Amino acid sequence: MNVNSHIINNKKIAEVGEDGVFIKRAEDALDLLGDLYYQGFDGIIIREQNITPDFFDLKTGMAGEILQKFSNYRVRLAIIGDFSSYKAKSICDFIYESNKTGHINFLSSMEEALKKISNTTP
Repeated sequence: MNVNSHIINNKKIAEVGEDGVFIKRAEDALDLLGDLYYQGFDGIIIREQNITPDFFDLKTGMAGEILQKFSNYRVRLAIIGDFSSYKAKSICDFIYESNKTGHINFLSSMEEALKKISNTTP
């Protein structure tokens, strides 16, 4: 897994990526969060294609479990992707509400993600 570090507005942000899915279970995301949290990162950016599709099926509970941990540790998360293909009202509402609070964000570009995470207010 590749981790690129960005420092913007005194915020240390991890851009995580690789080809394929590396978050297959909630535990994978929690391991990633723990590793990067203890390295001093304030925010993490991952891509939609690196997360199992089960994350976006809210019935699995995976999204809630992962995002609650990010909130508890106060580590901002941005997920970059094209979320227009999700038509279910529940996931659309979930994405909307997450973006509204500002701690967990579903965005379309790296530029948006860096800007959002480096902002001092959610």
